[in-house]
Amino acid sequence: MAKLPLLYFLRLTLCICFVFILGFSSVSALIEGLYCGTQSCYDVLGVSRDASKAEIGRAYRQLARRYHPDRYQPGESNDSRETSQQKFLLVATAYETLKDEELRKDYDYMLDHPEEYYSHYYTYYRRRLAPKVDVRIVILVTICAVSLFQYYSWWSSYTEAINYLMTVPKYRIQATELAKQQGLLNKTKEKGKNRRSKEEIREEEEQIIRDIIKNKIDIKGGYQKPNVSDILLCKIILFPYHLFTYVAWNFSWFYRFTIRREEYGDEERLYIIRKYMKMSQAQFDSLDNSLIETFLKQQLWIKENYETYREEQEEEMKMKMATDSRWKRYRRWMKSEGPGRITFADD
Repeated sequence: MAKLPLLYFLRLTLCICFVFILGFSSVSALIEGLYCGTQSCYDVLGVSRDASKAEIGRAYRQLARRYHPDRYQPGESNDSRETSQQKFLLVATAYETLKDEELRKDYDYMLDHPEEYYSHYYTYYRRRLAPKVDVRIVILVTICAVSLFQYYSWWSSYTEAINYLMTVPKYRIQATELAKQQGLLNKTKEKGKNRRSKEEIREEEEQIIRDIIKNKIDIKGGYQKPNVSDILLCKIILFPYHLFTYVAWNFSWFYRFTIRREEYGDEERLYIIRKYMKMSQAQFDSLDNSLIETFLKQQLWIKENYETYREEQEEEMKMKMATDSRWKRYRRWMKSEGPGRITFADD
């Protein structure tokens, strides 16, 4: 008979421990500061873990009507205004957690795996601090904005160059002669109702001269006519094509001029000269045609000829600087009073 109380006591102890362990696991799965805190979001809404989205929405609307701060009436419940507001925020948090499929999966995983404490913190704040807008859309909008700014600035520079050429007598006279030859400025004068004022005729003539300058003069360099294919967006889109072209061009160059030992054409010679001079294509194209022909005559694509040419240009520049009066004054100033000279004050 003495063994029965002892056996009963052991069984009761095991049951208490089992219940304690289960309770400890369920409580430890709920972390303060994450989701609904130490309360289960399912218990807050009064639904089970198998509840559908419609059931969760229905439970939320019922509780929201009950605890909404605008519906609070003193005396209707034992809760104060602050308590009702806190309950409403908790209900809203529970609904926001369970209505989203991905967020609900994370929350269920936290309930099922309470031991992954730090992982739950990372998952929660990663979703909470993640940008609401897709990063790819932000990048695309930024590239489009930069491309529009590029095109606008290039077009402004081109318009500025055309406005300047309109004031240069040399180009203006040539454009006027071309317009007369094409019969654009030799129109008969209108009479009667169709007769235009002198101001209108002058504006039309200016526009004709402007159009001829645009079409006949090839502006190169930083003020050239903008091309849509040069903006950032088009370059990114066409990057695979340009990469393939670059690889194919280098392979062709190696095969033709290294393996087969072909002679350079004028295009290849000018390319080598441009590389020796470390100039971009736009800078090289802005040079006079006579100067480019001089490069070809001097065979500057040959390394020895280019080195000789470069030394001659440096010597010529030194001679010009030596004979320039302004450069002489600058050298005298640097020698006597320029920076780096140390003077001592008299005692």
